[in-house]
Amino acid sequence: MHSIKLQFSHNLILDWRRLLAIFLLLACLLFIDMRSALADLNNDRYDGNIFVVYGGNGSLVPTKITLKQALEAHKPTFLAFYVDDSSDSKLYAIVVSRVQAFYGREAEIIPVNVDTIPPQKSYSPTEPGYYYSGGVPQVVVLNQSGQVVLNKKGQVPYEEIDDKFREVFNLLPRTESAELKRRSFNELNSELTQ
Repeated sequence: MHSIKLQFSHNLILDWRRLLAIFLLLACLLFIDMRSALADLNNDRYDGNIFVVYGGNGSLVPTKITLKQALEAHKPTFLAFYVDDSSDSKLYAIVVSRVQAFYGREAEIIPVNVDTIPPQKSYSPTEPGYYYSGGVPQVVVLNQSGQVVLNKKGQVPYEEIDDKFREVFNLLPRTESAELKRRSFNELNSELTQ
């Protein structure tokens, strides 16, 4: 009889602990922020760096060179102003990645999160804030001399940026040259198996 009472009290303690654990788990789930789980391409919620998440390109951030260093090296530079929690910037991340794919070896591609631009009364031409005009996305293309050859806000098409880089690098216009295409990794593999 004594062992039955002991067994009953032991089960009662285990049931009480299980019940408490379930209650604590449910209480924690109620306090978890679910907004980040609801972020996607078409809303203005933060869900990570846009170049990693939507552009498939983690090599763009953090930048490897500053604007000042690029200008001192006389390298053509592409500034892409963005905000991680902007649907317009999220949609534009693919274009920035495409620019890097074709011009990243010869030009500096510098994404600039506008939240990181320190507020100042004025900026020097070697600071991204000098070129930022208050909207995202915004693209600025600078030639080897540091002169602005393109400065536009919004969803600037890749072709317009490509035309400016063709001028900067003295390349044939798109109408007179073959379309630039990158060979995919799998394309090479498929040729080897045939």
